[in-house]
Amino acid sequence: MSSRTPIIVIAYNRPDSLSRLLKSLNRAVYSSKDIPLIISIDRAESNGDVLTVAESFSWKHGDKQINYQEVNLGLRKHVLQCGDLSQDYGSVILLEDDLIVARDFYNYTSQALSFAESRPYISGVSLYNHKQNVLCQKQFSPMEDGYDNWYFQFASSWGQAWTSSQWRGFREWYKDQGVLEASDDLPAYVSAWSEKSWLKYFIQYLVETKTYFLYPKIGLSTNFGDSGTHVQESNTDYQIPLFEGVEKQYQFSDLDSSKSVYDVFFENENLNEALGVSQEELTVDLYGTKHNPQTRYLLSSRKIERDVIKRFGRKLKPRDANIIHEISGTDYFLYDMEKAGQLPDSDSDLAKELFYETKVLYLREVIRLARFLVVKKLKRFFS
Repeated sequence: MSSRTPIIVIAYNRPDSLSRLLKSLNRAVYSSKDIPLIISIDRAESNGDVLTVAESFSWKHGDKQINYQEVNLGLRKHVLQCGDLSQDYGSVILLEDDLIVARDFYNYTSQALSFAESRPYISGVSLYNHKQNVLCQKQFSPMEDGYDNWYFQFASSWGQAWTSSQWRGFREWYKDQGVLEASDDLPAYVSAWSEKSWLKYFIQYLVETKTYFLYPKIGLSTNFGDSGTHVQESNTDYQIPLFEGVEKQYQFSDLDSSKSVYDVFFENENLNEALGVSQEELTVDLYGTKHNPQTRYLLSSRKIERDVIKRFGRKLKPRDANIIHEISGTDYFLYDMEKAGQLPDSDSDLAKELFYETKVLYLREVIRLARFLVVKKLKRFFS
């Protein structure tokens, strides 16, 4: 990664969000005073206040450039245009305006991109670390294997970086793509995203090329979920803890040595080792979001009429730890899909799942929340 890798901020119609991100960038630690900052603002009829924020911001760590688009590009074209700058600079860091970054984000990204350069199975670097499975809104965390990273076949849009070669590989693939059709290889949740999304194309690219994004174990960016064109109402659903240290020497694993590798469905790709079957013969579906398995064996939370080989409970966190440590129970089932069987008995239900997902749940708080939401909806309906 070049010492002059630019930080590209993508903005549109949220002046307060942009101001917050820019302040966090100024607070960060950098290895030089020659870091380019490019603020790219998509054209709109009434976003002069966003342009004012960009123009008035004093960047302490290098040159500042403002690109105010001549026409409205829309999010997908805007991100693609910003990613193309990697060909001029050698690499880029992209940040949308509803994020903030940790002070060590540039150091982390520099080390991660340098690590990734000679590893073709890495197609991008994420600054964000998922704590929730966005496909089904359930808890998620990768297995802890002693390294500072994990691998995920899911591109990041909440703080991401690419080398020029990584971006070029995607662009070569992308030029031949039309409208993405739904397929079993891509989660239905992702397929349903609008054609304004660049992210679903990059995720499909990862799946087809069998490559991954490198993710941090502790986040270097976090998402405020501010309301805007693609978010109807502000929320904190995707806020995560930030790494608060600086100048860390990160320890990254290779793909082969990592115990923390996940497919596009947030499922651990290495559980076959604990089950004694080959990876090619096993479909892992602990979250129950894969609906057309083609392998002989299926490890799933769903109950189906196939022969059950093993049963596991759901007590440890993360979910995959229950398989590795062979926790007994009737929450997950290893099926032989070539043999018919009866629906397995299970004591898993909505209440059990809810208490697993929620650390502490008080009835009075649930009642208060339900009352609040009802009143809020009524006010909105009659206003």
